[in-house]
Amino acid sequence: MPASEGIVLYGAHWCPDCKRSKKFLGEQMVPYRWVDIEQDKEARHYVEKVNNGKRIIPTIVFPDGDILVEPSNADLAAKLGLQTKAKMDFYDLIIVGGGPAGLTAAIYTAREGLDTLIIEMGGLGGQASATERLDNYPGFPDGITGQEWAERVTTQARNYGVEILQAQEVSKIEVHDPYRYVFTGDGSCYSARTVLLATGADYKRLNAPGEEDYIGAGVHFCATCDGPFYKGQDLVVIGGGNSATEESLFLTKFSPHVTLLVRGGQLKASQVLIDKIMQKENIEVYFNTSVKDFHGEGGKLTGIRTVNTQTGTEETLTPAGVFVFIGQKPNSEFVADLVERDKWGFILTGHDLVHVPGVSRERRPMLLETSVPGIFAAGDVRAGSTKQVATAAGEGATAALMVREYLKEA
Repeated sequence: MPASEGIVLYGAHWCPDCKRSKKFLGEQMVPYRWVDIEQDKEARHYVEKVNNGKRIIPTIVFPDGDILVEPSNADLAAKLGLQTKAKMDFYDLIIVGGGPAGLTAAIYTAREGLDTLIIEMGGLGGQASATERLDNYPGFPDGITGQEWAERVTTQARNYGVEILQAQEVSKIEVHDPYRYVFTGDGSCYSARTVLLATGADYKRLNAPGEEDYIGAGVHFCATCDGPFYKGQDLVVIGGGNSATEESLFLTKFSPHVTLLVRGGQLKASQVLIDKIMQKENIEVYFNTSVKDFHGEGGKLTGIRTVNTQTGTEETLTPAGVFVFIGQKPNSEFVADLVERDKWGFILTGHDLVHVPGVSRERRPMLLETSVPGIFAAGDVRAGSTKQVATAAGEGATAALMVREYLKEA
């Protein structure tokens, strides 16, 4: 069974290493075909054949004929040709995060002649790259897919000489003036005159019993990524805001019936989205509903138990998949002891720091500058950001200009 059509990942839904490999390929926006060997007898025999009679998963076959068995993320990164080591030790600016804010900032600073390094753990373009279509981004009257937009901006950054590390996590940042030191998960350390935190935010989880057990095996947080796998099957969406309503509408492209579970007594989305939801015949809304637990068999989700918070009535739903959209959590834990954050973990910048107890400095923070001079924040990780692609890009451009001004004074 050669992988003539592209990368093929052979595994099983209960296999944790398979889930990790799927997550890695998904984050890097690498197309692949998933084959569950428990459902495909021919595939199971193929895996045993290439592993000398042993049933070892994940087994990943590449178009060039190479086969990786139980590969680490580092093995996958090397095979995919991802750059995980920087060419230099010192930069004018290190940007942590390669989403809209980080990529835009890099374009601006590189054009200014500043040595710029981006370090990104997941896929370039951030959450925007996983969006089915951007219809409100300036310059694209007919819209553009998130992946195409991300590819264009990444190419533009590289054309200006921006260096990009992929599949690399930043573990901590230290400041020893006049330098900032950025440490990565592989033990490397890079120094810079300035740092921009553009790490974005991740979707929150319900933390209900069983949720963690079925992530990737029935529980999802990205309708664009996983919705197409459920064509012709009933689905559940959890949440009551813009994201939940938008994704519910999107999932009706694949699902004949979508049930939207809302914890409160009303939707908190924009009126336009509320009107669309209420007019959709194949979307059913349950208000005042919470999820008690997720359950399944053989490592795969089979249902969820809900409770009406007003009546106490419990009900078991059996959707093929569940999509959770209940808010975002900023990716800022790695700088929790370095910069000031609000009570939700979003990074405080500029004027928001003026009245924060214990924050004192010789000058007022610059726009988008954190409580640590020379360290800036932009995009979804920043307190007060609007969580939109266009505004994140705008903040990235603004942060780049602030970096330029800071370096003039430093």
